[in-house]
Amino acid sequence: MKFKFKARTEDNKIKRGTIEASSENNAVKILHSNKLIPLEIKNESKAQSFSDKLEEATTRVPAKDILVFFREFSTLIGAQVPIAPAMKTIYEQTENKAMRAIAKTIGDDVEDGLSVSDSFAKFPKVFSPLVINMIKSGEVSGNLQGSIEYVTRIIEQNHKLKAQVYGALMYPAFVIAVAAVLGFVVVTWILPRLTMVIRDMDIEIPWYTKFMIALGDFMQAYWWVVLVVFFAFVASMLYYFRTKDGKKDLDHIKLKLPILGELFRYVYITRFAENLAILIIGGIPIVQALNIIADVVDNDVYSKIINEAADDVRVGGEISTTFFKYEAVPPMVARMLRVGEETGRISSILEDIARFYRSEVDQITKNISSLVEPILIVILGVGVGVLVVSVLLPIYNIAGKIG
Repeated sequence: MKFKFKARTEDNKIKRGTIEASSENNAVKILHSNKLIPLEIKNESKAQSFSDKLEEATTRVPAKDILVFFREFSTLIGAQVPIAPAMKTIYEQTENKAMRAIAKTIGDDVEDGLSVSDSFAKFPKVFSPLVINMIKSGEVSGNLQGSIEYVTRIIEQNHKLKAQVYGALMYPAFVIAVAAVLGFVVVTWILPRLTMVIRDMDIEIPWYTKFMIALGDFMQAYWWVVLVVFFAFVASMLYYFRTKDGKKDLDHIKLKLPILGELFRYVYITRFAENLAILIIGGIPIVQALNIIADVVDNDVYSKIINEAADDVRVGGEISTTFFKYEAVPPMVARMLRVGEETGRISSILEDIARFYRSEVDQITKNISSLVEPILIVILGVGVGVLVVSVLLPIYNIAGKIG
Protein backbone atom coordinates (compact mmCIF):
# COMPACT_ATOMS: atom_id res chain seq x y z
CA MET A 1 0.00 0.00 0.00
CA LYS A 2 1.00 3.62 -0.51
CA PHE A 3 0.97 6.12 2.34
CA LYS A 4 1.23 9.89 2.23
CA PHE A 5 3.30 11.25 5.07
CA LYS A 6 4.26 14.49 6.73
CA ALA A 7 7.40 14.29 8.82
CA ARG A 8 10.00 16.46 10.55
CA THR A 9 13.67 16.18 9.70
CA GLU A 10 16.59 16.38 12.16
CA ASP A 11 17.11 20.04 11.29
CA ASN A 12 13.46 20.76 12.16
CA LYS A 13 12.14 21.06 8.60
CA ILE A 14 8.87 19.65 7.33
CA LYS A 15 9.04 16.99 4.62
CA ARG A 16 6.12 15.50 2.72
CA GLY A 17 5.97 12.59 0.32
CA THR A 18 4.72 9.09 -0.44
CA ILE A 19 6.13 5.74 0.67
CA GLU A 20 5.18 2.11 0.08
CA ALA A 21 4.62 -0.14 3.07
CA SER A 22 2.55 -3.17 4.02
CA SER A 23 0.94 -1.32 6.94
CA GLU A 24 0.91 1.99 8.73
CA ASN A 25 3.27 0.64 11.43
CA ASN A 26 5.80 -0.39 8.79
CA ALA A 27 5.48 3.07 7.21
CA VAL A 28 6.41 4.60 10.58
CA LYS A 29 9.44 2.28 10.84
CA ILE A 30 10.60 3.25 7.34
CA LEU A 31 10.39 6.94 8.25
CA HIS A 32 12.33 6.38 11.46
CA SER A 33 15.00 4.48 9.54
CA ASN A 34 15.40 7.53 7.31
CA LYS A 35 15.81 9.77 10.36
CA LEU A 36 12.37 11.32 9.97
CA ILE A 37 9.90 11.98 12.77
CA PRO A 38 6.40 11.14 11.46
CA LEU A 39 3.76 13.78 12.11
CA GLU A 40 0.99 12.47 9.89
CA ILE A 41 0.48 9.29 7.85
CA LYS A 42 -2.54 8.61 5.66
CA ASN A 43 -3.51 5.84 3.32
CA GLU A 44 -3.07 7.37 -0.15
CA SER A 45 -6.50 6.26 -1.40
CA LYS A 46 -8.25 7.92 1.54
CA ALA A 47 -6.10 11.02 1.30
CA GLN A 48 -6.77 11.22 -2.42
CA SER A 49 -10.48 10.90 -1.80
CA PHE A 50 -10.42 13.87 0.58
CA SER A 51 -8.20 15.82 -1.81
CA ASP A 52 -10.61 15.20 -4.68
CA LYS A 53 -13.55 16.35 -2.61
CA LEU A 54 -11.69 19.46 -1.47
CA GLU A 55 -10.60 20.28 -5.03
CA GLU A 56 -14.15 19.84 -6.29
CA ALA A 57 -15.43 22.11 -3.55
CA THR A 58 -12.89 24.81 -4.30
CA THR A 59 -13.41 24.99 -8.05
CA ARG A 60 -16.55 27.08 -7.70
CA VAL A 61 -15.55 29.73 -5.18
CA PRO A 62 -17.19 33.05 -6.12
CA ALA A 63 -14.80 35.93 -6.76
CA LYS A 64 -16.59 37.96 -4.09
CA ASP A 65 -15.78 35.35 -1.41
CA ILE A 66 -12.11 35.32 -2.45
CA LEU A 67 -12.07 39.12 -2.19
CA VAL A 68 -13.61 39.01 1.31
CA PHE A 69 -11.04 36.35 2.31
CA PHE A 70 -8.11 38.59 1.33
CA ARG A 71 -9.66 41.70 2.85
CA GLU A 72 -9.91 39.91 6.18
CA PHE A 73 -6.44 38.41 5.79
CA SER A 74 -4.93 41.81 4.97
CA THR A 75 -6.64 43.44 7.95
CA LEU A 76 -5.50 40.74 10.37
CA ILE A 77 -1.91 40.75 9.07
CA GLY A 78 -1.89 44.56 9.29
CA ALA A 79 -2.91 44.23 12.94
CA GLN A 80 0.16 42.02 13.53
CA VAL A 81 -1.90 38.86 14.01
CA PRO A 82 0.24 35.77 13.17
CA ILE A 83 -0.80 33.87 10.05
CA ALA A 84 -2.04 30.68 11.71
CA PRO A 85 -4.35 32.50 14.19
CA ALA A 86 -5.44 34.80 11.35
CA MET A 87 -6.52 31.80 9.31
CA LYS A 88 -8.33 30.38 12.32
CA THR A 89 -10.24 33.66 12.68
CA ILE A 90 -11.14 33.64 8.97
CA TYR A 91 -12.22 29.99 9.28
CA GLU A 92 -14.54 30.80 12.18
CA GLN A 93 -16.33 33.69 10.51
CA THR A 94 -16.41 32.59 6.85
CA GLU A 95 -19.70 31.15 5.60
CA ASN A 96 -18.43 29.67 2.33
CA LYS A 97 -17.54 26.02 3.00
CA ALA A 98 -14.77 25.93 0.42
CA MET A 99 -13.06 29.03 1.83
CA ARG A 100 -13.40 27.59 5.34
CA ALA A 101 -11.61 24.44 4.20
CA ILE A 102 -8.90 26.51 2.53
CA ALA A 103 -8.38 28.72 5.60
CA LYS A 104 -8.10 25.66 7.84
CA THR A 105 -5.64 23.95 5.49
CA ILE A 106 -3.42 27.05 5.22
CA GLY A 107 -3.48 27.58 8.98
CA ASP A 108 -2.51 23.95 9.63
CA ASP A 109 0.22 24.04 6.98
CA VAL A 110 1.80 27.18 8.42
CA GLU A 111 1.77 25.67 11.92
CA ASP A 112 3.53 22.61 10.48
CA GLY A 113 6.26 24.78 8.97
CA LEU A 114 5.11 24.99 5.36
CA SER A 115 5.56 28.36 3.66
CA VAL A 116 2.47 30.50 3.06
CA SER A 117 2.98 30.57 -0.71
CA ASP A 118 3.38 26.78 -0.92
CA SER A 119 0.17 26.35 1.03
CA PHE A 120 -1.71 28.77 -1.23
CA ALA A 121 -0.28 26.92 -4.24
CA LYS A 122 -2.27 23.85 -3.20
CA PHE A 123 -5.37 25.60 -4.57
CA PRO A 124 -4.48 26.63 -8.16
CA LYS A 125 -8.15 26.75 -9.18
CA VAL A 126 -8.86 29.36 -6.52
CA PHE A 127 -5.66 31.41 -6.32
CA SER A 128 -4.09 32.56 -9.58
CA PRO A 129 -0.33 32.37 -10.30
CA LEU A 130 -0.29 36.15 -9.80
CA VAL A 131 -1.52 35.80 -6.21
CA ILE A 132 0.83 32.93 -5.37
CA ASN A 133 3.89 34.67 -6.84
CA MET A 134 3.12 37.92 -5.02
CA ILE A 135 2.91 36.07 -1.71
CA LYS A 136 6.15 34.21 -2.47
CA SER A 137 7.85 37.51 -3.29
CA GLY A 138 6.68 38.94 0.03
CA GLU A 139 8.11 35.95 1.90
CA VAL A 140 11.48 36.25 0.15
CA SER A 141 11.72 40.02 0.68
CA GLY A 142 10.43 39.89 4.26
CA ASN A 143 7.45 42.10 3.39
CA LEU A 144 4.62 39.58 3.47
CA GLN A 145 2.20 42.17 4.86
CA GLY A 146 2.84 44.48 1.91
CA SER A 147 2.42 41.61 -0.55
CA ILE A 148 -0.92 40.62 0.99
CA GLU A 149 -2.07 44.24 0.70
CA TYR A 150 -0.99 44.29 -2.96
CA VAL A 151 -2.83 41.01 -3.60
CA THR A 152 -5.97 42.39 -1.99
CA ARG A 153 -5.71 45.49 -4.15
CA ILE A 154 -5.26 43.38 -7.31
CA ILE A 155 -8.27 41.17 -6.56
CA GLU A 156 -10.43 44.16 -5.64
CA GLN A 157 -9.54 46.02 -8.84
CA ASN A 158 -10.16 42.97 -11.02
CA HIS A 159 -13.46 42.29 -9.26
CA LYS A 160 -14.66 45.86 -9.76
CA LEU A 161 -13.63 45.79 -13.41
CA LYS A 162 -15.49 42.54 -14.06
CA ALA A 163 -18.55 43.78 -12.16
CA GLN A 164 -18.58 46.95 -14.27
CA VAL A 165 -18.62 44.96 -17.50
CA TYR A 166 -21.32 42.57 -16.32
CA GLY A 167 -23.42 45.47 -15.05
CA ALA A 168 -23.13 47.25 -18.39
CA LEU A 169 -24.15 44.15 -20.33
CA MET A 170 -27.14 43.27 -18.15
CA TYR A 171 -29.48 45.93 -19.55
CA PRO A 172 -29.09 45.17 -23.28
CA ALA A 173 -29.12 41.42 -22.55
CA PHE A 174 -32.39 41.80 -20.62
CA VAL A 175 -34.02 43.88 -23.37
CA ILE A 176 -32.94 41.44 -26.09
CA ALA A 177 -34.22 38.47 -24.08
CA VAL A 178 -37.62 40.12 -23.46
CA ALA A 179 -37.88 41.13 -27.14
CA ALA A 180 -37.07 37.56 -28.23
CA VAL A 181 -39.72 36.08 -25.92
CA LEU A 182 -42.36 38.58 -27.06
CA GLY A 183 -41.44 37.97 -30.71
CA PHE A 184 -41.78 34.22 -30.22
CA VAL A 185 -45.22 34.63 -28.60
CA VAL A 186 -46.42 37.02 -31.32
CA VAL A 187 -45.28 34.82 -34.21
CA THR A 188 -46.52 31.57 -32.64
CA TRP A 189 -49.94 32.52 -31.27
CA ILE A 190 -50.95 36.04 -32.28
CA LEU A 191 -49.82 36.07 -35.93
CA PRO A 192 -51.89 32.97 -36.95
CA ARG A 193 -55.02 34.61 -35.50
CA LEU A 194 -54.39 37.82 -37.44
CA THR A 195 -53.68 36.04 -40.73
CA MET A 196 -56.78 33.88 -40.36
CA VAL A 197 -58.84 36.77 -41.76
CA ILE A 198 -56.67 37.01 -44.88
CA ARG A 199 -56.46 33.24 -45.38
CA ASP A 200 -60.23 32.79 -45.29
CA MET A 201 -60.74 35.32 -48.10
CA ASP A 202 -59.95 34.28 -51.66
CA ILE A 203 -57.99 37.37 -52.69
CA GLU A 204 -54.60 38.10 -54.17
CA ILE A 205 -51.99 39.02 -51.56
CA PRO A 206 -48.32 40.06 -51.90
CA TRP A 207 -45.48 37.55 -51.43
CA TYR A 208 -44.38 38.97 -48.08
CA THR A 209 -47.87 38.48 -46.66
CA LYS A 210 -47.85 34.87 -47.91
CA PHE A 211 -44.51 34.43 -46.19
CA MET A 212 -45.88 35.73 -42.86
CA ILE A 213 -48.91 33.43 -43.15
CA ALA A 214 -46.63 30.44 -43.82
CA LEU A 215 -44.36 31.47 -40.92
CA GLY A 216 -47.31 31.72 -38.53
CA ASP A 217 -48.65 28.31 -39.61
CA PHE A 218 -45.24 26.70 -39.22
CA MET A 219 -44.66 28.17 -35.74
CA GLN A 220 -48.13 27.21 -34.59
CA ALA A 221 -47.53 23.59 -35.64
CA TYR A 222 -43.85 23.20 -34.78
CA TRP A 223 -43.11 25.75 -32.05
CA TRP A 224 -41.80 22.99 -29.79
CA VAL A 225 -39.30 21.91 -32.48
CA VAL A 226 -38.03 25.50 -32.72
CA LEU A 227 -37.56 25.62 -28.93
CA VAL A 228 -35.74 22.27 -28.88
CA VAL A 229 -33.42 23.34 -31.71
CA PHE A 230 -32.81 26.73 -30.07
CA PHE A 231 -31.93 25.33 -26.65
CA ALA A 232 -29.80 22.57 -28.23
CA PHE A 233 -27.91 25.22 -30.19
CA VAL A 234 -27.38 27.38 -27.08
CA ALA A 235 -26.22 24.36 -25.05
CA SER A 236 -23.80 23.27 -27.78
CA MET A 237 -22.37 26.80 -28.05
CA LEU A 238 -21.91 27.04 -24.28
CA TYR A 239 -20.18 23.67 -24.29
CA TYR A 240 -17.94 24.62 -27.21
CA PHE A 241 -16.95 27.96 -25.70
CA ARG A 242 -15.81 26.13 -22.57
CA THR A 243 -13.39 24.02 -24.59
CA LYS A 244 -9.85 25.23 -25.27
CA ASP A 245 -10.47 25.98 -28.97
CA GLY A 246 -13.88 27.47 -28.26
CA LYS A 247 -12.48 29.85 -25.65
CA LYS A 248 -9.86 31.04 -28.13
CA ASP A 249 -12.55 31.70 -30.75
CA LEU A 250 -14.71 33.52 -28.18
CA ASP A 251 -11.75 35.70 -27.17
CA HIS A 252 -11.31 36.78 -30.79
CA ILE A 253 -15.05 37.37 -31.25
CA LYS A 254 -15.21 39.60 -28.17
CA LEU A 255 -12.69 42.02 -29.64
CA LYS A 256 -14.59 42.28 -32.94
CA LEU A 257 -18.04 43.04 -31.53
CA PRO A 258 -19.48 46.47 -32.35
CA ILE A 259 -19.41 48.83 -29.35
CA LEU A 260 -18.61 46.02 -26.91
CA GLY A 261 -15.34 45.15 -28.68
CA GLU A 262 -13.84 48.47 -27.63
CA LEU A 263 -15.03 47.93 -24.08
CA PHE A 264 -13.38 44.50 -23.89
CA ARG A 265 -10.11 45.86 -25.34
CA TYR A 266 -9.96 48.59 -22.71
CA VAL A 267 -10.76 46.09 -19.95
CA TYR A 268 -7.87 43.83 -20.95
CA ILE A 269 -5.45 46.76 -21.28
CA THR A 270 -6.49 48.02 -17.84
CA ARG A 271 -6.08 44.55 -16.32
CA PHE A 272 -2.64 44.17 -17.93
CA ALA A 273 -1.37 47.57 -16.77
CA GLU A 274 -2.76 47.41 -13.22
CA ASN A 275 -1.55 43.90 -12.48
CA LEU A 276 1.87 44.31 -14.09
CA ALA A 277 2.49 47.54 -12.19
CA ILE A 278 1.71 45.85 -8.87
CA LEU A 279 3.90 42.84 -9.67
CA ILE A 280 6.86 45.05 -10.57
CA ILE A 281 6.37 47.17 -7.44
CA GLY A 282 6.17 43.93 -5.46
CA GLY A 283 9.63 42.92 -6.68
CA ILE A 284 8.69 40.27 -9.27
CA PRO A 285 11.24 40.16 -12.17
CA ILE A 286 9.78 41.67 -15.36
CA VAL A 287 9.93 38.47 -17.46
CA GLN A 288 8.29 36.40 -14.73
CA ALA A 289 5.71 39.16 -14.18
CA LEU A 290 4.81 39.19 -17.89
CA ASN A 291 4.39 35.41 -17.93
CA ILE A 292 2.11 35.63 -14.91
CA ILE A 293 0.01 38.40 -16.50
CA ALA A 294 -0.30 36.34 -19.69
CA ASP A 295 -1.95 33.61 -17.60
CA VAL A 296 -4.39 35.89 -15.79
CA VAL A 297 -5.31 38.47 -18.48
CA ASP A 298 -8.14 36.09 -19.52
CA ASN A 299 -7.94 36.61 -23.29
CA ASP A 300 -6.04 34.45 -25.75
CA VAL A 301 -5.18 37.36 -28.07
CA TYR A 302 -3.55 39.44 -25.34
CA SER A 303 -2.03 36.36 -23.68
CA LYS A 304 -0.06 35.56 -26.85
CA ILE A 305 1.07 39.18 -27.23
CA ILE A 306 2.26 39.38 -23.61
CA ASN A 307 4.05 36.01 -23.82
CA GLU A 308 5.83 37.20 -26.96
CA ALA A 309 6.82 40.39 -25.14
CA ALA A 310 8.22 38.27 -22.29
CA ASP A 311 10.29 36.24 -24.76
CA ASP A 312 11.63 39.45 -26.34
CA VAL A 313 12.53 40.97 -22.97
CA ARG A 314 14.29 37.73 -21.99
CA VAL A 315 16.73 38.18 -24.90
CA GLY A 316 17.23 41.90 -24.35
CA GLY A 317 14.25 43.37 -26.21
CA GLU A 318 11.52 45.73 -25.03
CA ILE A 319 7.82 45.31 -24.31
CA SER A 320 6.92 48.35 -26.42
CA THR A 321 8.62 46.91 -29.53
CA THR A 322 6.36 43.85 -29.38
CA PHE A 323 3.23 45.89 -28.63
CA PHE A 324 3.79 48.18 -31.63
CA LYS A 325 3.31 45.17 -33.93
CA TYR A 326 -0.29 44.42 -32.91
CA GLU A 327 -3.51 46.29 -33.65
CA ALA A 328 -5.08 44.88 -30.48
CA VAL A 329 -2.76 47.15 -28.48
CA PRO A 330 -3.56 50.87 -28.81
CA PRO A 331 -0.53 52.85 -30.12
CA MET A 332 -0.73 55.12 -27.08
CA VAL A 333 -0.02 52.16 -24.79
CA ALA A 334 3.06 51.13 -26.76
CA ARG A 335 4.38 54.71 -26.87
CA MET A 336 3.88 55.26 -23.14
CA LEU A 337 5.61 51.95 -22.37
CA ARG A 338 8.56 53.01 -24.52
CA VAL A 339 8.85 56.21 -22.52
CA GLY A 340 8.73 54.18 -19.30
CA GLU A 341 11.41 51.81 -20.52
CA GLU A 342 13.68 54.64 -21.62
CA THR A 343 13.29 56.60 -18.38
CA GLY A 344 13.20 53.64 -15.98
CA ARG A 345 9.69 54.61 -14.79
CA ILE A 346 7.88 51.55 -16.13
CA SER A 347 5.73 50.96 -13.02
CA SER A 348 4.50 54.57 -12.78
CA ILE A 349 3.80 54.63 -16.54
CA LEU A 350 1.79 51.42 -16.19
CA GLU A 351 -0.22 53.03 -13.39
CA ASP A 352 -0.91 56.02 -15.66
CA ILE A 353 -2.06 53.69 -18.44
CA ALA A 354 -4.31 51.82 -16.01
CA ARG A 355 -5.90 55.04 -14.73
CA PHE A 356 -6.56 56.32 -18.26
CA TYR A 357 -8.14 53.14 -19.57
CA ARG A 358 -10.10 52.53 -16.38
CA SER A 359 -11.66 55.98 -16.88
CA GLU A 360 -12.43 54.95 -20.49
CA VAL A 361 -14.08 51.76 -19.22
CA ASP A 362 -16.09 53.82 -16.74
CA GLN A 363 -17.25 56.14 -19.51
CA ILE A 364 -18.24 53.34 -21.88
CA THR A 365 -20.11 51.39 -19.20
CA LYS A 366 -22.02 54.54 -18.24
CA ASN A 367 -22.90 55.26 -21.87
CA ILE A 368 -23.53 51.69 -22.98
CA SER A 369 -27.28 52.02 -22.55
CA SER A 370 -27.46 55.14 -24.71
CA LEU A 371 -25.23 53.44 -27.31
CA VAL A 372 -27.23 50.21 -27.44
CA GLU A 373 -30.74 51.67 -27.12
CA PRO A 374 -30.89 53.14 -30.67
CA ILE A 375 -29.86 49.78 -32.16
CA LEU A 376 -32.50 47.93 -30.13
CA ILE A 377 -35.15 50.51 -31.05
CA VAL A 378 -34.32 50.13 -34.75
CA ILE A 379 -34.52 46.32 -34.52
CA LEU A 380 -37.85 46.43 -32.68
CA GLY A 381 -39.13 49.09 -35.08
CA VAL A 382 -38.23 46.95 -38.09
CA GLY A 383 -40.05 43.98 -36.53
CA VAL A 384 -43.20 46.01 -35.86
CA GLY A 385 -43.00 47.56 -39.35
CA VAL A 386 -42.79 44.14 -41.03
CA LEU A 387 -45.81 42.97 -39.04
CA VAL A 388 -47.83 46.08 -39.96
CA VAL A 389 -46.95 46.05 -43.67
CA SER A 390 -47.32 42.30 -44.12
CA VAL A 391 -50.43 41.59 -42.06
CA LEU A 392 -52.25 44.58 -40.60
CA LEU A 393 -52.15 46.71 -43.74
CA PRO A 394 -53.71 43.98 -45.97
CA ILE A 395 -56.40 43.41 -43.35
CA TYR A 396 -57.10 47.15 -43.29
CA ASN A 397 -57.33 47.23 -47.10
CA ILE A 398 -59.71 44.27 -47.15
CA ALA A 399 -61.90 45.92 -44.52
CA GLY A 400 -61.94 49.11 -46.59
CA LYS A 401 -63.07 47.26 -49.71
CA ILE A 402 -65.81 45.46 -47.82
CA GLY A 403 -67.04 48.74 -46.36
